[in-house]
Amino acid sequence: MPSPLIITSDILNLCTEITLLLGKYEGLTLPIPQPELRKHNRIRTIQSSLAIEGNTLTIEQVTDIVNNKKVLGPKKDILEVKNAIKVYENLPKYDVESLKSFLEAHRVLMTGLIKQAGHLRTSNVGVRAGEKIIHMAPPYTRVPSLMDELFVFLKKEKSLHPLIKSSAVHYEIEFIHPFIDGNGRIGRLWQSAMLYQYRNIFEYVPIESVVRKRQQEYYEALQKSDQQAAATDFIKFMLEAIHEAVTDFTKQLRPGRQSAGARLEIFRNKFGKKSFTRKDYLRAHSGLSTATASRDLAFGVSRKLITRTGDKALTTYQFARVFDGKY
Repeated sequence: MPSPLIITSDILNLCTEITLLLGKYEGLTLPIPQPELRKHNRIRTIQSSLAIEGNTLTIEQVTDIVNNKKVLGPKKDILEVKNAIKVYENLPKYDVESLKSFLEAHRVLMTGLIKQAGHLRTSNVGVRAGEKIIHMAPPYTRVPSLMDELFVFLKKEKSLHPLIKSSAVHYEIEFIHPFIDGNGRIGRLWQSAMLYQYRNIFEYVPIESVVRKRQQEYYEALQKSDQQAAATDFIKFMLEAIHEAVTDFTKQLRPGRQSAGARLEIFRNKFGKKSFTRKDYLRAHSGLSTATASRDLAFGVSRKLITRTGDKALTTYQFARVFDGKY
């Protein structure tokens, strides 16, 4: 990792608080988000990330574009939204440890906007605030090696908390400025992709809307980290934004008693296609009784949502197909 990682107590405390909030969601008292909430928060994410870069379209206009309605506005702004819709729809498909996947995401995001979409820059760039250059990116000749270093870090670093790691990678993307344009939006996208890989619930959490609301602080955190040659201030800012976004998200959900199908869906989102035992299921649902866990699993088997092998203490389960929890 090119920039030193200084992990402060504030950063660790924020990680703990965010993890507790996620646990609250993944517990028994909050329902699965409905498709309309997912769609609304995705629209907020797209509109906010593009607004940071000067896109003038409103939430209502972005909603109309998502719904394939005609919108009056600058052609460039409309194209930016259409590209962002495509790239965020593919969020679960990107390999966050692959430079090739990263370049492909940039290509989708910037097609029709710049000639070098999906290609590392071949000229020097700086970030301006008015007439003042506030960040001079590394020379273009160093970009390929810096990006290789970054993706080696992504693949090899396994001990760093994903919340911290994703924020550090976001900072490095902004520091390197690997593209002639689109660096801010690709940095935010890649952090979102990393967070989605960590916990699927981040597909629903519009972190970019908090960053947009605190845009000046976002830039100040980038500048402070540049000046200090360490990503600490930026990581702290992003964790604060994530904390706020997750808090706001959980407030949108009405507490309620969950069905067996809903609990199985939450577990599927965490456990995926791996085989598991009743003990694994109980660990994921703290507070659930053994009897209820057994009923949930029997329910899943009876509906052919999960398959069962073995007997008694040796029984294992595996999800047979994707389902929506509405059983």
